[in-house]
Amino acid sequence: MLRVRFAPSPTGFFHIGGARTALFNWLYAHHVGGTFILRIEDTDQERHIEEATNVILSGMRWLGMDWDEGPEVGGNYGPYFQSQRNGIYGEYLEILGKKDKIYERDGAIYFRVSREPQLIDDLIRGPVHRTEEKDFVIFRSNGTPVFHFVNVVDDAAMEISHVIRGEDHLSNSSKHVELFKAFGVPVPKFAHIPLILKTNGSGKMSKRDVGALVEDYRRNQFLPEALRNYLCLLGWSPKDDREIMPIEEVIRLFDLCDINKNNARFDDKKLAYMNAAYVKNMPLEQFLERSKSLLSDFNVETHYVDQVLTICQEKLRSFGELNHFVSYFFDENFDYDKGAWFDLKKRDPILRIGEFLSAIENTEDFSEQKLEEMVSKLAEAQGIKTGDYIHGVRFALSGRTVGPSFYKMIVVMGRERITRRLRRALVELEKWQ
Repeated sequence: MLRVRFAPSPTGFFHIGGARTALFNWLYAHHVGGTFILRIEDTDQERHIEEATNVILSGMRWLGMDWDEGPEVGGNYGPYFQSQRNGIYGEYLEILGKKDKIYERDGAIYFRVSREPQLIDDLIRGPVHRTEEKDFVIFRSNGTPVFHFVNVVDDAAMEISHVIRGEDHLSNSSKHVELFKAFGVPVPKFAHIPLILKTNGSGKMSKRDVGALVEDYRRNQFLPEALRNYLCLLGWSPKDDREIMPIEEVIRLFDLCDINKNNARFDDKKLAYMNAAYVKNMPLEQFLERSKSLLSDFNVETHYVDQVLTICQEKLRSFGELNHFVSYFFDENFDYDKGAWFDLKKRDPILRIGEFLSAIENTEDFSEQKLEEMVSKLAEAQGIKTGDYIHGVRFALSGRTVGPSFYKMIVVMGRERITRRLRRALVELEKWQ
C-alpha cells in the first residue's frame, strides 16, 4: 500500500515551499487511495520552536490538508515526533553496529559508506546515478542523531513507500539509499519535485521573501482554497491547461509523472488573480456571511450593507482589503485621492459632476438601464465620452476612480445620498482647481 509523508522541521514559520511539498504528498495519497503521514522532525532542539509545530498543524488544516497518521491523530507507527523516538534510533544504530557499518571518531559516530554507485530511479527526473565517496556523521559528539539517519530510520520504520520531496534533497539521496540498504529494508521510490523560485527567478524562494509564508495569506484574508489551488500549479498542471479547479478534480488528475522537471517561479500577481476569482465565484450567502464578520461597525441598516457587499463581490480581490474597499459607502466624510484628481482634471470633472447632478434631480426612474441611458444622452449632447461622466462622478461619490459597477453603485447609494455627495464634491473640489 502507498504510504507517503510530510516531515517538516518546526524551526520557523510555515513556508510556501513546505506547504507545496505537503500538498503534493497529500494529493498523491488521495489520488491512489494511500496513506498520508505527518511527521515532525524536531531532533534539533537548539533550533526547535515549540509554537512552530502549532503553526504547521494549523496551517495545514487551514489549507484543507488532513493527515491519516501523525500528531493529534495517532497511528500504528508512532510516535510522530522525532524527539520521542530515541529508543527506535538506538535499535537501528545497533543494526548498523552488528554489520560493522559504523565507527567512532572524536566522539561522533560515522556511517561507513560502500563507495559503490547508487541508482536513484526518480519518478520525476528519471534515473540518477550518484556515488557517496566519504563516510558521514550519523550521531554528533553530543549524542544527538543527524537528519540523514533519523530521516531514513523513520521512513523505514513507518514503511514509507514513496518519498516526495524538494529537488534540493536530491543530493542527499545517495546517503539515504546507502542507509536503507545497510538496514536491509526496501528502498522507497523517490520523486524530487521542482524548487519554487522567487518572483524574479533569481533563486530559491526563502522565508525572508515577500509572500513566502502561509501565515501572511491567512493574515491578509486570502481564501485557503485559492492558495491551495495556486500551489497545485507550481510544478504541476492538468494536460488541458486549466488553472482554477475544484480540489476533487485536482485529486482525480494528479499524478507524479505529470510534474515538471523545471523549477517553478512564484507569481504573486497570478495568485492574487486566482484569489479574486475564488472571491467572485463564492455563493452570495457565504460571501455575505464572511464579509460581515470582517466589517468594521459602520452602524447602518443591514439591508444597505447587504446591497453594498453584493455589488462589490465581483471586484474584491481579497477579504483583507474589504474594509477599505467598501468604507466610503458608509462614511460621508471620506477623503478625496488627490493623485487621482490630477489625472481626472483633463476631463473637466467639476463641470461633468454639475451636469450629472442636474440630470439626477430631474430623473424619476432610478434603474440601471435608465441611468445608463441618461449618461449616454448627456455625453452625446456634449460630444464627449460617457467615461468623462463616469470617472468624475465616481470620484465625487467615493474619492476614488475605481470600484464596483458605476450604475450599480448609483442605484445602491440612492438619490438622497448621491445628491448630497455630489453637492459636497462641487464645493470641495472647486478649491483644487
